[in-house]
Amino acid sequence: MLELASIFSLIYTDTVIMRIVSLTCSNTEIVCSLGCGHMLVGVDADSDFPEEIVSNLPRVGRDLDIETEKVTALKPDLVLASLTVPGHEKVIERLEEAGLNYIAPEPVSLEDVYDNIREIAELLDVSHRGETVVESMRREIFSENNSTETSPSILVQWWPKPVIAPGKQSWVNDLINAAGAINPLGQQDCKSKPLEDHEILTFNPDAIVISWCGVSLEKYRPDVIYRNESWQSVQAIKNQQVHCITEAFLGRPSPRLVNGFKQLKGIVSLLN
Repeated sequence: MLELASIFSLIYTDTVIMRIVSLTCSNTEIVCSLGCGHMLVGVDADSDFPEEIVSNLPRVGRDLDIETEKVTALKPDLVLASLTVPGHEKVIERLEEAGLNYIAPEPVSLEDVYDNIREIAELLDVSHRGETVVESMRREIFSENNSTETSPSILVQWWPKPVIAPGKQSWVNDLINAAGAINPLGQQDCKSKPLEDHEILTFNPDAIVISWCGVSLEKYRPDVIYRNESWQSVQAIKNQQVHCITEAFLGRPSPRLVNGFKQLKGIVSLLN
């Protein structure tokens, strides 16, 4: 069985060569995890992994500002779009107007992420590799010690002001539970939700994880959270349990969620 780290480094030559344009980091990483990085002819402005594959590829724009003309000029057989970010519907409309062949996954749960990997693998005619990647992720993320009512709680911050945190409809909720912790918003049937100070106090999380979207890890600011006068009674603040996990490991529905899970599990071990 191939380990996940090894899968990313493999280059295969036994498949039909398609021309693929990826509009999200997660899709780029999925394609490369399947050993099909050589099929990529263009990526979005934020795709940064694997660097050795994406560094010299043409860029077609960032997030909601994808330049359809650039995508079209690359003559893709398939465009890998997404509906995970609000507003991407407009990008999809432009792809349709241009007559481009595309898919736009909208994963919510970890199982959805697995299904998306399988779907892309099938479209690239490497279904068996998709199963290998999914099996590897399941082996890494699976935990016999799932969360209970007495498990520590971890609040993940997608954004600091207002605080936005993932709800039940999020693969991060699944990762937190698998790591043996509780998501304070895990019973709220939403993808994410902005929170007021009084809600943070009510949740009283044991740990807070900064995973700010679109912000590089070196620019995360735990000190801002520690200095928040309204939060001084929160357990995470009192016990100095504010941690940073790059959004690349939690916010992208790709095989690198394994890295995020491992870091969450490390935080849980500190809390137990």
